[in-house]
Amino acid sequence: MIQRLAVVSLLAVLALAGSPVRGAEPATAERPITALPYTPSLDPSVMDRSVDPCADLFKFSCGKWLDKNPIPADRPRWSVYAKMGNDNQRVLWGLLEEAARPNPGRDANTQKIGDYFASCMDEPAIEKAGLSPLRPELAAIAGLKSRAGLAALIGRLHLEGDSGPLLFGFGSGQDPRDAAKVIGFVGAGGLGLPSPEDYVKTDAKSKETRDRYRGYLQKLFELLGDPQPARQAVAVMRLETALAKASLTPVERRDPYKTAHPMKRKELQALTPAFSWDDYLETLGQAGLADFNVTEPRFFKEVNKQLATAPLGDLRAYLRVHLVRIGAPYLSTPFVQADFDFDSAYLNGVKQQSPRWKRCVKWIDRDLGEALGEVFVRKAFPAQVKTDTERMVQQIRDAMAVRVEQSPWMSPETKKQALVKLQTMRDKVGYPDKWRDYSALEIRRDNFAGNVQRANVFETRRDLDKIGKPVDRKEWGITPSTVNAYYNPPMNDINFPAAVLLPPLYDPKMDAAPNYGNTGGTIGHELTHGFDDEGRQFDAQGNLRNWWTPEDDKEFRKRAACVSDQYAQYTVVDDIKINSQLTLGEDVADLGGLILAYLAWQEETKGQKLQPVDGLTPEQRFFVGFAQWDCGGDRPEALRRSARVNPHSPHEARINGVVVNVPEFAQAFSCKPGQALYKEPEKICRIW
Repeated sequence: MIQRLAVVSLLAVLALAGSPVRGAEPATAERPITALPYTPSLDPSVMDRSVDPCADLFKFSCGKWLDKNPIPADRPRWSVYAKMGNDNQRVLWGLLEEAARPNPGRDANTQKIGDYFASCMDEPAIEKAGLSPLRPELAAIAGLKSRAGLAALIGRLHLEGDSGPLLFGFGSGQDPRDAAKVIGFVGAGGLGLPSPEDYVKTDAKSKETRDRYRGYLQKLFELLGDPQPARQAVAVMRLETALAKASLTPVERRDPYKTAHPMKRKELQALTPAFSWDDYLETLGQAGLADFNVTEPRFFKEVNKQLATAPLGDLRAYLRVHLVRIGAPYLSTPFVQADFDFDSAYLNGVKQQSPRWKRCVKWIDRDLGEALGEVFVRKAFPAQVKTDTERMVQQIRDAMAVRVEQSPWMSPETKKQALVKLQTMRDKVGYPDKWRDYSALEIRRDNFAGNVQRANVFETRRDLDKIGKPVDRKEWGITPSTVNAYYNPPMNDINFPAAVLLPPLYDPKMDAAPNYGNTGGTIGHELTHGFDDEGRQFDAQGNLRNWWTPEDDKEFRKRAACVSDQYAQYTVVDDIKINSQLTLGEDVADLGGLILAYLAWQEETKGQKLQPVDGLTPEQRFFVGFAQWDCGGDRPEALRRSARVNPHSPHEARINGVVVNVPEFAQAFSCKPGQALYKEPEKICRIW
């Protein structure tokens, strides 16, 4: 998930979009490194100056980037963010190799991350174990003799593994109507294809994808030794299709009112009489839980129907194959290969499996992320960078306050509410104030699959333990080594981990122009999410509440439609256009973020005599710096998948689609009427 993010939530799944692939090279042999390689925040060597920036700023700024950085064979896409994340992984690899040495002087966290890494890299032991790590759960599923035992069984599977694909998701979340309260969240899940629409679309590619998915399920049943793998795969597809037809689409899920349905326990039980919530919650250790948010009631009506009417053998088959599907990456080669062949190779066009070390680093970052992140921060994140970027955050907040106060279309009443929300918004930079305590998590050097399962149990219990307690507004949703950033509407906070504040994204050696264009644009992007078409529906306290006057609400929608109509004209791949209702929030944030960053940069450099550098004026350096944050490209398969589920527009649109609405860009490059990136003033899309 290497992107500027909108929100971290219980059920969010984020993907990437990008420009057409220009070719791939086999993955080169990589080695661990002790320090991050330096790349400047504005790199003239990747520019293509033969391109007119007024025709295509993205190609002008990034035209040679993929030539120098071809998509690795183990990746569906490649970008500045992805490459930086890979460099971070190589640093973490070195730290983990050192931590894995069985030194008796290791502290508790070093022991945990080191022993986890050692167990993950012990491929002979993993091959020898085969399917055995899942035998207890498979036996429990096989032992299901009646529907009465389903709830307790699903509770056990949710506790011990990734709950998402197993019928539905369950965890903690802030009450949509009272964000100070943490309640139980019950969310739709149960599907193995990327989008519910993949089960019902009638075009040739969708039909092919369903056939390939059915074949994948059949392969998993064969690996399980099932005597009727084809029949079982058909039964699972039938059940998933029913669930998909009752699920919200990706666009519908962007409307927070469509996923906000507070219920008491009796109401939840009445919604799904075929499922015993008493048994399920007792298994999770939440027997007394009374308050819930049900994200998709219609979906749970269908869940109830399937639990009540589907043959018990089909339900067992569904649970069995998804248990193995979730666990496949942690098992022996036949399961890993089956998972790769469908999810990576077919859906994303990836040419080869990532090396073992890379997968292990990813899993440790997921399961022990703050233990590993604490070491990463000490190693790679200078204290001065935290201070500098905190100052930049404040400058961009100040710029937003001015934009709101001077808004020509907002009423005084709505402006007042917007300023309260802005003033209340929290910003978190670098890393948590208090690191997570992993003392209750047992990690064993000789038990990789067990480590994964125990980490799942630890995280599930940690998450559920938040229910009924005050909201921890200092908690982070991603780790310090993640190259990403996000805004969380119920928290009303913006979050910038250490890894997104390092070169080439923020470069202390570079002048302010590219830094404000790049990192300033990121900060402004996340701040604007609080006022995009989704985030604006939450108030200063994070409650889902309409604080807009009817007239201002109407005007916002009109202005947002300008953005949506523009992006709907852009092609993703082949004849597929951007689903601009899905990408609207990110498109609005990209535009607002660049405007705020430009204002902050002007304030930062006020009174300075700025000079051209590398043949670019200061203003041009700002816009090229902005463009170079998103240099990259995607394989066609990944683009097709992104077009269905990714809330971000492709690379070119995230650059060209923004600057065409910024008159300062046209002035910087002397763009004229008739050129692609020039708009007449009356046609410019502008919200913030």
